[in-house]
Amino acid sequence: MTLKIGENYNGFKLLEIEELKEINSKGRIFVHEKSGAKLFHVENEDDNKVFSISFRTPPKDSTGVAHILEHSVLCGSKKFPVKEPFVELLKGSLNTFLNAMTFGDKTMYPVASRNSKDFLNLMDVYFDAVLNPNIYKYPEIMRQEGWHYELNNKNEDITYKGVVYNEMKGALSSPESILMRKVSESLFPDTTYGVESGGDPDFIPELTQEKFLEFHKNYYHPSNSYIYLYGDMDLLETLKFMDDNYLKDYDKIEVDSKIIAQKPFKEQHRMEAVYPISSNEKEQDKTFFSLNYVIDNAADNAVDKELYMAFDILENVLLETPAAPLKKAIIDADLGKDVFGMFDNSILQPTFSIVVKNSNIDKEEAFKKVVYDTLNKLVKEGIDKKLIQSVINIKEFNLREADFNSYPKGLIYNIMCMDTWLYDSSPVVHLRYAATMEKLKAGVKSNYFEELIKKYILNNTHSSLLVVEPKKGLSETKDKELVEKLKVFKNSLSEAELDEIISQTASLTLRQTTGDSEENINKIPLLSLEDIDKHADRLPLEEKKDGILFHDISTNGIAYINMYFETCNVKLEQLPYITILSELLGMINTKNYSYEDLSNEININTGGISYGARAFMENGTDENFFPKFVVKAKALNSKVPKLMELISETVMNSKFDDKKRIKELVAEIKSRYEMKIQSEGHVLAAARVQSYFSPIGKYAELLSGISFYHFIVELEKDFDKNYDNLAATLKEISHQIFNKKSLLTSITSEEEELKHIKENLTILTKKLDNSVHEKQDYKFNLKADNEGLMTSGKVQFVAKGGNYKKLGFNYTGAMLLLKSVARYDYLWNRVRVQGGAYGCMASFSKNGNMYFTSYRDPNLKETLKIYDEMPAYLDKFKPDEREMTKYIIGTVSELDTPLTPSMKGQVATANFISKITFEDIQKERDEVLQAKAADISGLSKLIEAVMDEKFICVLGNEDKLKNNKDVFDKLVDIID
Repeated sequence: MTLKIGENYNGFKLLEIEELKEINSKGRIFVHEKSGAKLFHVENEDDNKVFSISFRTPPKDSTGVAHILEHSVLCGSKKFPVKEPFVELLKGSLNTFLNAMTFGDKTMYPVASRNSKDFLNLMDVYFDAVLNPNIYKYPEIMRQEGWHYELNNKNEDITYKGVVYNEMKGALSSPESILMRKVSESLFPDTTYGVESGGDPDFIPELTQEKFLEFHKNYYHPSNSYIYLYGDMDLLETLKFMDDNYLKDYDKIEVDSKIIAQKPFKEQHRMEAVYPISSNEKEQDKTFFSLNYVIDNAADNAVDKELYMAFDILENVLLETPAAPLKKAIIDADLGKDVFGMFDNSILQPTFSIVVKNSNIDKEEAFKKVVYDTLNKLVKEGIDKKLIQSVINIKEFNLREADFNSYPKGLIYNIMCMDTWLYDSSPVVHLRYAATMEKLKAGVKSNYFEELIKKYILNNTHSSLLVVEPKKGLSETKDKELVEKLKVFKNSLSEAELDEIISQTASLTLRQTTGDSEENINKIPLLSLEDIDKHADRLPLEEKKDGILFHDISTNGIAYINMYFETCNVKLEQLPYITILSELLGMINTKNYSYEDLSNEININTGGISYGARAFMENGTDENFFPKFVVKAKALNSKVPKLMELISETVMNSKFDDKKRIKELVAEIKSRYEMKIQSEGHVLAAARVQSYFSPIGKYAELLSGISFYHFIVELEKDFDKNYDNLAATLKEISHQIFNKKSLLTSITSEEEELKHIKENLTILTKKLDNSVHEKQDYKFNLKADNEGLMTSGKVQFVAKGGNYKKLGFNYTGAMLLLKSVARYDYLWNRVRVQGGAYGCMASFSKNGNMYFTSYRDPNLKETLKIYDEMPAYLDKFKPDEREMTKYIIGTVSELDTPLTPSMKGQVATANFISKITFEDIQKERDEVLQAKAADISGLSKLIEAVMDEKFICVLGNEDKLKNNKDVFDKLVDIID
């Protein structure tokens, strides 16, 4: 397609054309002349098309107005007046991505689809949502998504309720979240970055309906918008659609949304903060320190593309790799048990932070001294050149690979664009990274990176020292203060004011419990079943000799080699050590390398090597499963010999004799699991509940759940006593696991490279033990512990489940539809919309395991009751043909999630191990496409039977769980 600069195409004037060789694309920058909307088009052959419309939205306070508005505009609009068009699209489109995101200074509304008709439908709904939302018509929307006073009658206590309110109560429960929040506050006291764009629960109730609407009026205008198009599409048709349906109705205006830079500090600031811990947690080793720096003062609102990438690399060099010298110095000085860096380059003035976790308050000065002494030494003596080179190589490999897993790569490019475009620079800056990368490579030979340290850290007064300490009783005190505050507030109200709040509560409840009219539902665009491919994708897989699976896929010159070793010969009591082994490999010394040198060699020569433990179910049964130790590796084809040499060195020659190093790593593993408890409580609660009734669930929980966390806590608590047994066990299970007889190798590459790859596999396989080890017969003591897992968090993660196969039911593709019905209809309305939880999930596995779980949920018993009442809902489930079509399309969308080349190889291999055939996959798809309403409603007996088993687990607030102790068989303190 040939377009000319300066010409107008359907209202859009073409300003620039850019060749984007690094991402095999062509970029075009437009402006819509009438409305002032800015547009960036990235043309390539990717059929996974991306559209987004973003707005510059700098908040002035911590009421969370930007975040609440992001939720609210997706709750109905002029053209699509249903209450939840976002959910309707989740249920019934072929989207490959559908969400919205609030940042510190911008709000993004991206969608993606491989179907052209579906893509335009998604764009239509999102455009109308942001420009014509129903927030002006229904104040209940802000009350639901943001906050409201909840009062059903005059005898009740008034409470706060709202989706974002509860989301942020959960988000700001963890010390890491509080730390990140306070870093920005400490560095930007006078600008938008000094407030919490997501909303602070202490301030969210200060948001009024008037300020809420004013924010939309001020910022949600096309003149303040950034429209992004990516992929293989009819550009002129798309531009015409936007102009005809929306943009032609707007005139260009001046929008005051410019981001103001923070004036530099003349000296380092110090800030203190506290975070809650539960009554039984110890306060020792719970302090955080963070040294923080503003990297670019951005006086002219321009983003430095070189600094953007250079500091990303420097942060990894100093703090993220096993060879990171600053991290090593802090750990060696015994200043804490975990060290990590944070580099935020998505804002006008990027920030860099050095964080030490699990420290103590008396080590503050020592922390500062070690940081500055180490950095001064690095500037004076120089950073290891090989270390810098290794980090640059892995960064470049990842950029060229463009494998972003769950996010479409077009969306990742969109986010990269916004890091300059939002501040009035070109959107192509970070997409054209080759020249910058070459300059940074050249910098390895000089003192380039040392000078960065000197200028932006050592001599930078625009910095802060943040101290975050634990405080027992903080949550309880704040909760009591809130109860008292609301009690005083209620007592101050007149009868008329009380009646008004009761009336508002009733009107919100009525809106939440009243269905949309058929007329409005039908306004949401919907594909037909004829638009769906009836045939499942057949993933390439060819079973070769010597335990090799080959996936013939174009990989742009990269070889993906995944090695699956059986772990079924590891004794039951040794299972948690498998996870320890996976965490230590590549991080400790080997026979021929120090761990620092090993890390450098891996990063210089490969795209990465990772280790992990996983159990694969056997298709159709919960009793049998296949436990594996998985080595995932990738490299350019020319580097495969070195890749295999490094894998061989790691799995065959790792040494477990460095007590100090292993002690450091055990402490770090424990630290990262503590973060996981706060951020992934729904996953852990669901895993825990499955461990009550499922052998594979029990196995997985021992390796990666709360059981493993308890194991690592005890291991670290008395490490000196436990070390000898740990080292001996790791040696023993390494010998058992890395065995040639138990190896299955999966290779994803082009056919012409297979011979070369296979020949080099022998670098490892000829060294592997070939003896036969006794297979263990794992006998788990499965029982319904029904635990309340207590934390200092302010919300709950509520899980309930069971195994339907053990109750006489069989798997059917209709269960995938039931998952959509549960997640996006029943649970969404009851748990999220009415209950105020941030999220809710459902899962139905082929092996019979199923569960419901909630995310950042203010409730407990109420949510369990909702789970139990689902059978009654299903008994009355009688959707019309259109509604069933919607569920079918949405379910197929999940089945057809786009896969990268490496993911295709992994999924095909997982199916092979689990004995899932292509015929099974096609049968499941047929059952989805042919499903009737009766197939879904007929599953009510299954849900009822599983819920009657009463397997529950709740991870959440200590007081909430204690006040509902009758629900549980036992209450357990989680964090040590």
